[in-house]
Amino acid sequence: MSELPQQLINGLLLGSIYALIALGYTMIYGVLRFVNFAHGDVFMVGSFAGFYIAPFLVQGLAEQGRRLPFTPPFAQNSIGGAVCVLLCAMVICALLGMFTEKVAYRPLRSRPRLTVLITAIGVSIFLEYAGQFVFGAEPQYFPQLIAVHPINAIGGFSLVGHNLSLRNLDVIVLCVTLFLLFALRIIVQNTKMGMAMRALSFNPTACSLMGVNNDVVISFTFGLGSALAGAGGILYASEYPSIDPLLGLNVGLKAFVAAVLGGIGNIPGAALGGFLIGIIETMIVGYWSSEYRDAIAFAVLIVILLVRPAGLLGKPEREKV
Repeated sequence: MSELPQQLINGLLLGSIYALIALGYTMIYGVLRFVNFAHGDVFMVGSFAGFYIAPFLVQGLAEQGRRLPFTPPFAQNSIGGAVCVLLCAMVICALLGMFTEKVAYRPLRSRPRLTVLITAIGVSIFLEYAGQFVFGAEPQYFPQLIAVHPINAIGGFSLVGHNLSLRNLDVIVLCVTLFLLFALRIIVQNTKMGMAMRALSFNPTACSLMGVNNDVVISFTFGLGSALAGAGGILYASEYPSIDPLLGLNVGLKAFVAAVLGGIGNIPGAALGGFLIGIIETMIVGYWSSEYRDAIAFAVLIVILLVRPAGLLGKPEREKV
């Protein structure tokens, strides 16, 4: 039991990344009612985008920032460079998500769902092998974006005395995740585009009759979900610095499990499911064996589909035949 607080911290860190990826699954499903299995590979692209952008932004701009007056002030320190890398990865993934939706999914929107599902699997395989062709099949070591140091105490509470290990990077990952979750909630609940997304998920035909451009809303949804996956790719690569083109396969499937666990189509449910899957996986590794971490995650998927198919926060829906 003395290791429980540390395992909970580790689980929250891993779960926060699962939550960011699961949000993309659940938003796309909520709008189009299909599972975008290529979403995990967008997460992989985000991590590699950071891998190639980081040396220029973090190292190059930090070295030249004092000598070049036109260098942006926010890029003259490691935190500013890390923020730039995060934003660039989010933009690249957002553009990739919107491009994929327009080229691969939009022409099939009137086709049966099985057709779109098979196409999503094909897009996923294409991104994986294109990643191996472009980035190489060997694992790459993700560069360090900020100086990492341990935190020994918080508000007078000694972490060392209680055998807890916490780094400044861990706190940043949690804070960035919570900020993005809060920003997503504001976008969905308090903006016109968010209202259009909610209306489209409820009744696409009525939404179109009210003058809403469904194509724009769907494209925005893909871009927003892909941007969150890109942020998850940077945070994951910062915590676990070895990345490869097949990175999104395993992580993406677990994020999908998290979305189903919380209730796919439900945004708070996806966040909750991500944190729960991260904690469960960490507990299995810490108290049992790392060999069963993947098996337990998918066992959770089977159990939740048998016991509560709508998920923890989801509501059963009736479909007209």
